Amino acid sequence: MPLLLPRRWAAERVIGLRELLVVLAVWGTGQPSQASPNMVTASTISCTGQAVQAGLLLCHAEGAETLKVSGLEGEAERSVSVNAQGVATIGVLRTEATVIRIEADNPVLAPVEVEIAPREDPFRIIEGLDCDKVDARTEEQKAHAGRSWVKKQDAFKRFESGAGALNGFIRPAEGRMSSPFGPARKYIGVGHDGEPCERTRIHYGYDIAIPVGTPIIAPAAGIVTLGDPDLYYEGGTVFLDHGEGLVSVFMHMSEVQVEAGTQVEVGEQLGLSGNTGRTTGPHLHWAVKWRNPASDDRRKDFYIDPALLMLLEPVVAEAE
Repeated sequence: MPLLLPRRWAAERVIGLRELLVVLAVWGTGQPSQASPNMVTASTISCTGQAVQAGLLLCHAEGAETLKVSGLEGEAERSVSVNAQGVATIGVLRTEATVIRIEADNPVLAPVEVEIAPREDPFRIIEGLDCDKVDARTEEQKAHAGRSWVKKQDAFKRFESGAGALNGFIRPAEGRMSSPFGPARKYIGVGHDGEPCERTRIHYGYDIAIPVGTPIIAPAAGIVTLGDPDLYYEGGTVFLDHGEGLVSVFMHMSEVQVEAGTQVEVGEQLGLSGNTGRTTGPHLHWAVKWRNPASDDRRKDFYIDPALLMLLEPVVAEAE
């Protein structure tokens, strides 16, 4: 059974992972042994990827149609489809159990257990905010937010075909990382009416501090499912479906240069960065949502860490 090593960490570390190479240990009925990261055996499931909370696994399971994934006590159980190439794209929850079990619907394939490295995301308090940047407060703002919510939900329900993460991800813009994925943020502020506001949220994106007008490019190939210049919270926004349930969301753009249905290749320009929507300064917010194509329940989809996606090695197809 394979012992898998993730790619080197990027220069900008993922907070809480302490700049370590995380070892993804997969074991079945026998003893673990080292093997090629892309090895597929006739009687086992073989996984590569980032075995970290909020990471992504690419599991080879030829001969199976679905894989059941859960913690050892059955936590967060979900069934994930295996594509025509025999690969299942499995999102890892930010709060995933530290060991998960992966079991195929084909009894020929032995179940495997995967050790998941935990995150240590910090808690932050951000004070002095304009409450209008925290929540929709006026009737006009609430109506705008409601229309925006419908557009986003409609786009998330749409699934496109594509390679997903098999070819890896590149950085969508040059610039320093200003806020990582994962911290819990407590926002405290006062509105124009003098009324205070307070809310705690998880930061589910990867922020890049860049001047307004910086080109934003596709980190992986995909099909645009939403291109809107004026969502309430997000401002100028693009949804890019990479296939296998993975969709990138780019927020706060000053100019959206693509529309729904546009097919783009990795590196193609999507628009320009900005300071639109509910922001405190110019930056790109890049989020990636893992949606389960095997389920119709979109409430169980979740965001994963874009910094970990940029560490993925492209998966090389095996020779016949």
